[in-house]
Amino acid sequence: MMDHSYMMIDYWSPWHWIVFVLFAAVVIYPIGRILARLGYSPFWSILAFVPIANLVGLWIVALGEWPRTRPNTR
Repeated sequence: MMDHSYMMIDYWSPWHWIVFVLFAAVVIYPIGRILARLGYSPFWSILAFVPIANLVGLWIVALGEWPRTRPNTR
């Protein structure tokens, strides 16, 4: 008998998409809030799902100028 279990990979039920959207919201929302507090656009949080771009973005944030370390210009 042939085993056709490998064919199940092609099937994505609506529950898979619901879980993916919830996971994406759980990841993107806090990253967007952190980036907004740092003075970056919250839309950059989408890079968290791009494999190499997420590491580059992390280094940009880590090495960039932080709001608390800026000289007070008032």
